[in-house]
Amino acid sequence: MPSTATRSALTVLGTVGAIGAGAAIWGIGIERYLFTMRFHEVAVLPEGARPIRVLHLSDAHMAPWQRRKQDWIAALAEEFQPDLIVNTGDNMGHADGLRGLRRAFDPLRGVPGVFVHGSNDHAEPSPRNPFLYFTGPSTVKTTEEPLDAGPLDDYLSLELGWLDLNNKVGSLEAAGLRITAFGVSDAHRQWDRLDALPAPLAELRSQAPADLTIGVTHAPYRRVLDDFVDLGADIIFGGHTHGGQVRVPGFGALVANCDIPLDQARGLSRWTHGGRSVPLNVSAGLGHSIYAPVRFACRPEASLLTLIART
Repeated sequence: MPSTATRSALTVLGTVGAIGAGAAIWGIGIERYLFTMRFHEVAVLPEGARPIRVLHLSDAHMAPWQRRKQDWIAALAEEFQPDLIVNTGDNMGHADGLRGLRRAFDPLRGVPGVFVHGSNDHAEPSPRNPFLYFTGPSTVKTTEEPLDAGPLDDYLSLELGWLDLNNKVGSLEAAGLRITAFGVSDAHRQWDRLDALPAPLAELRSQAPADLTIGVTHAPYRRVLDDFVDLGADIIFGGHTHGGQVRVPGFGALVANCDIPLDQARGLSRWTHGGRSVPLNVSAGLGHSIYAPVRFACRPEASLLTLIART
């Protein structure tokens, strides 16, 4: 007959195993489908400007069979009637992901928007050990299958009418406001070209003043955020972190997959550099790699930011 100590140890092991199994069932089978909207109000507009609603979408990692995610995104246009879309990349999660994106994004057609790329907009995800995610920022695998980003870009820019900000500068109007926007391609892959922004940005500003200036990046690396503040962004948008994807209740994210502080890996905060402090919204995103289908204490999300006038 087992001793009391042995029985106690077996009880502890059984309890730990049951908790682990329950957490896995929740994270894999339930929470990753619990899509949620985060709401924020940010005072960044000129005095007297009327509020505008900005829908921030990120990290859909779309596969064609993910119909629950597609239906949830598709309903956002009618439910929240955004004035501006900010898409911070990693839209594709499968070689045929564009088919699912069309179903999800088509209702947003005609709403002004901007977008940048994440690495998965260029490379099909490949199997990898999901536990390596918790050891630090992921490395680039040369065996990934390349994707042609052209059809995605044509859909987002030509069909939906969104502005491509991959190492580019542009302007658009939303809700009667003139917006200057700039962005970079995926900084995690070091595709960002920050030196390509100052000259065209200065030229654009010389033509007409803007009511709002936004900076857009997929991966919110410190070097990018610092430069965006220096370039005069009124608000910055990022994604990539998945909010940690697996968070510890009461503690938060364990990793951010970049060098941003962990307490800023999800949600609205402020980024301070060179004496300026700018609102920063980092979306935890809507999806995950098809090879790591889990969310724990980190529901898939979009953000609706209501921008209001400064007081």
